[in-house]
Amino acid sequence: MPFTLSRSLRLTGAALALTGAALLSACGGSEGDDQTVRVGTIAGPETELMQEAKRIAQEQYGLEVEITEFNDYVSPNVALANGNLDANAYQHQPYLDSMNSDRGWDLVAAGKTFLYPIGAYSKKYDAIDSIPDGTTIALPNDPSNEARSLLILARNNLIELKDASDPLATPDDITANPHNFRIVELDAAQLPRSLSDVGLAFINNTFAEPAGLKLDDALLRESPDSPYVNLIVVQQGDQDKPAIRHLVKAFQSPAVADKARELFGSGAIAGWQTDEASSEQAR
Repeated sequence: MPFTLSRSLRLTGAALALTGAALLSACGGSEGDDQTVRVGTIAGPETELMQEAKRIAQEQYGLEVEITEFNDYVSPNVALANGNLDANAYQHQPYLDSMNSDRGWDLVAAGKTFLYPIGAYSKKYDAIDSIPDGTTIALPNDPSNEARSLLILARNNLIELKDASDPLATPDDITANPHNFRIVELDAAQLPRSLSDVGLAFINNTFAEPAGLKLDDALLRESPDSPYVNLIVVQQGDQDKPAIRHLVKAFQSPAVADKARELFGSGAIAGWQTDEASSEQAR
């Protein structure tokens, strides 16, 4: 069932943008205030990482970081583009590119945060080889994370794609499906709940960790040298502002890396450090 980014933005962004803007206007820092940065995050453990960065920013740079949490992938960019945030930290470059293209925005990366390898989880099967033909596989319905999932399936020889490196591949690009898997697209936040109904679901750590899912339990997982590293994103021209540079430095600190290990274990890899090459694993 086709689900375009434009449709996703209309369904999700329109419903949440007004609420997000109202909340943000009440708590945001004043424009031009170099000592305060308003940052949007996704509710959950990633917010805890930003809270640790907030502590470092205050202690080392005298920078106040005001955090606003969101529960979807669209509203933080709407708020940033509208000037209700100074930065957000939750998305990777392919997703940012697709949002900019669809909305005509000019949002840019100011620094890297973590790679959260996406995993394929199941409550019904213990190994990928146990999954029978005709199984329903659930994918995130946002274009970039859907493509990540399809690429993992292709690289594990479960499907074939027109272009096995296309960062925006869709189910329409499947050229061979020898196991007759049924591919369904769901909102990323719904994927953990879908495990009772589907045979396999691709879930990234934003929603896997709060649901008690560990990357080590995934039947398929993404390589640690994946290009899908999350970013601190700002409006074009803001990436060199002192407050933004200090925010990035605070986030890219040993204290935040330690907090990520505590929260995610092997499920978070510091994107600003040298990636350790590794191949995708299936057990």
